[in-house]
Amino acid sequence: MQAVLNYPKIAVIRPQECLNAANALEFERDMTTALAQNGISILVVDLAAVESLDSAGLMALLSTHKLAGSLGRSCQLCGVAPSIRIIFELTQLDRVFEILDGEGELPET
Repeated sequence: MQAVLNYPKIAVIRPQECLNAANALEFERDMTTALAQNGISILVVDLAAVESLDSAGLMALLSTHKLAGSLGRSCQLCGVAPSIRIIFELTQLDRVFEILDGEGELPET
């Protein structure tokens, strides 16, 4: 499961362990719900506790990123471990997502 924290205008989701086909739909639903809240302009997905990411988890992130853009909002990633970051680099999605170094780098609103 993931924790959802709310800062003013920012929602932070912290998925745990694996983002894969078994939990990608629930993960995407949680992100969509957080993004749809009134007053939220930025969704930050903190991947620090994620140990593995498959194509279904990646597609959930990408779908949410597209939804954020269509709503005029932002979807950003933080806490991406090197083993997960390589997936974004190999798929060139590191050029699509804004990847922050950590939650301490959250944008001011």
